[in-house]
Parts: sequence; structure tokens; C-alpha cells
Amino acid sequence: MVAKKMSSLDRVLGRLENLDSVNLTNLVQRLARERNLLEAVFNTVREGILVIDRHGVVEYANEASTRLIGLKEHEIGKITLWKLVPDLAMSLETNLDALRPRLPLLLREIEISYPETRYLRLYIVPFREESPEHEEIDEQETGHFAVILHDITAEKSSTEEMIENEKISSLLLLAGGVAHELGNPLNTINIHLQLIQRKLKKLDRSPAAEKIRESVDICSGEVARLDGIISHFLKAIRPSPPDFQDIRLLDLIEEVLRTQANELSDRGIQVDVELNRDLPVILGDRNQLKQVFFNIFRNAMDAMESGGRLRVRASSDDTSVFIQIADTGTGISRDNLSKVFQPYYTSKKKGHGLGMMIVQRIMRDHGGQVGIESQEGVGTVIFLQFTQKHRRARLLKSRDET
Repeated sequence: MVAKKMSSLDRVLGRLENLDSVNLTNLVQRLARERNLLEAVFNTVREGILVIDRHGVVEYANEASTRLIGLKEHEIGKITLWKLVPDLAMSLETNLDALRPRLPLLLREIEISYPETRYLRLYIVPFREESPEHEEIDEQETGHFAVILHDITAEKSSTEEMIENEKISSLLLLAGGVAHELGNPLNTINIHLQLIQRKLKKLDRSPAAEKIRESVDICSGEVARLDGIISHFLKAIRPSPPDFQDIRLLDLIEEVLRTQANELSDRGIQVDVELNRDLPVILGDRNQLKQVFFNIFRNAMDAMESGGRLRVRASSDDTSVFIQIADTGTGISRDNLSKVFQPYYTSKKKGHGLGMMIVQRIMRDHGGQVGIESQEGVGTVIFLQFTQKHRRARLLKSRDET
């Protein structure tokens, strides 16, 4: 066996029986200091560190490991790792003796649900224990293992999110190409329908001709509807960069409401607007922000019966402007609330399911945020947060400087 250099502590331990009470006290204090130092070092490490025996009983745990697997201090020395992490018991033998041919290093990635759902990467390494005379001790008798726990939840989530984003980007790119190509035959169909309509006007008003006119009008309406769906889709997946300029949100909201005034009136919807004339200016693309409010107001109208109420409120602090838009519509169930910003989700019979996705994308491009609260049978509230002009200009300047 290769000789190993003995530390001063090894030499002292070798003469333990010859120490007097004073030296023995000093030794105990030194060991206590070294233990405290090692524990302090282990507790600063972000990875979890466990020491288990060959039956899986946890004999040591640093602070990170107790947090990761929910281990209580009074359980150390009593509980097995398999009980704390049941998922691991399904992956490994409960008696580590069976694993020795596969060690010195065993690696596993597992998902745990307690104390919260997270992903862990485990490294299990055996100790090579030696006697004071540096003779290896039979591992079947005293085998201990170091278990390193590495939290890879964020890594897993970011990887899965990246894969999902790549899938979505690929699908949207493909769908965008298909949608663009569909526009050409639709345009041709529309031209021919217009020609047919002009020729039908020259015919007599016989029942047969009227029936043909009715069918052609239906086809024209459906072509227009398909063209609208394609336009909305292309706008959602290929948005143009915002053309930033000074925007007074009050003026913008009033402009959008004026364009929808007749429809609001026909439906008997009461509009209640409370916006401060001194609301801070923001930087934004006028047309894109008009689209945001148009989509939200449209959804609110579609969700309300006659006699509903649409409320618009605004507030601000030192950095942001907040707009709150509430309706007294049918509301959205808790299960469907998380789907609102997903493409093609809609509760409307004739909706294309892209409106709120467009809203979210425009708000993100403007450095803003959008939130939603809803309750079935009560209504829905949309929250918009915009960064004030002075704050956004400062942020843009600092980015340019870096």
C-alpha cells in the first residue's frame, strides 16, 4: 500500500492514551473548532451535502440539503434517504451494498414533490475509510456514502421553455408561410366572386337569380372572414417594431371608445371612464396601443349582455401608469384563465383566439405588463402597466451606454 503523510492530528490521535487531562482538553477543543469550521464551510455551499450509511440512514446533512429535501434536524441519524426521497428508492436499491460494483460514482436525476416540486441531480460517492494505521476498513462493515444534491429545477425549466419556444417558433413560422400562401387563392376567389356579382346585377330578378346572388354573398362574406383571420394571424406572429412617440393614454382610450361608440350604444352598455387629465406621458406606438385597447374593449363587449357596464380606471406612481378595464360579463373559469394568452383560445363562437395574444405581445414590446382577474358570472378585469416616458428614456439610455 502507498504510504500517506500523517497530519499532526493523526500523530496526536495515535498517542491518545498517553495524553494528560490538559492536552486532552486542548485536543477536544481543537476538534470542536475544526468541526465548527467544516460545518460553516459546508453550510455556505449551495449544493446539498449528505452522509449516509450503507442502509441509507442520514448521518449528516448541511443546511442546503435540509432545505432541498425537507429534512428536519431531529430526523438526522434516524431517517433513511429513501423515506425522504421516495422517487430515489424506485431508482436505487435500498441497500447500497448492491451498488458497489457500479460505484465509485453514481449519478441520478429525479423529480421530487416535497417540500415543493423540484428537480435534483444526485451524486453518490463512497467513502474510503481508513484506520489510524492507514489500513482500509472493510466497507461491508462501515460503508458510508457522500450524497451531493444539486438543484437543477431552473436549468430544467429553462431548457424545457427553450425547447417549447423553439417548437412554437417553428410552428408559427410554418403556419405564417401557409397563411401567406392562402392569401393568394383567396384573393383570386374574391376577384371572381366580384365578377359574378357584377354579372348577376345585369340579370333579371327571378327567384333562381336571387338564390344565386344570396349564395355568392355568403361566399364573399366567408372569404372576407378568412382574410381577416389570416391578417390577424400574420399580425400576431410578425409584429412590426414599435414606432415610439409621446402618447397620452387618455386621448388614445377616448379615440378607441369613439370608434366603438355606436356598437356600445346599440348593446346598451354603460361606459364609465375615470382618467386623470394629468396622467403622465408614456412612449409607445400609437397604432399598436390602439390595437391593445380595441381588442380588450371588443372582448368586454362580446362577454356582456345588453345593459352591461364597462369601467376604465387609471392611476400612476413615480415610474408607471396603470390602466384597469373591468366588465360585468360572463367571466372566465379558473381552469381557462391561464389559457387566455394562448393562441387560438377563445370562448366566443366567432372568435379567432388571437386578440389577447396580440395584446400581450404588444405590451411586452413596450416594456409593459398585462394581467387578468376573472370570476364566472361576475366579470373580468384587465390590468395594464406602462412605464412612464422619463423612466423608459432613462432605461434605454443606460442600455445604450453599456
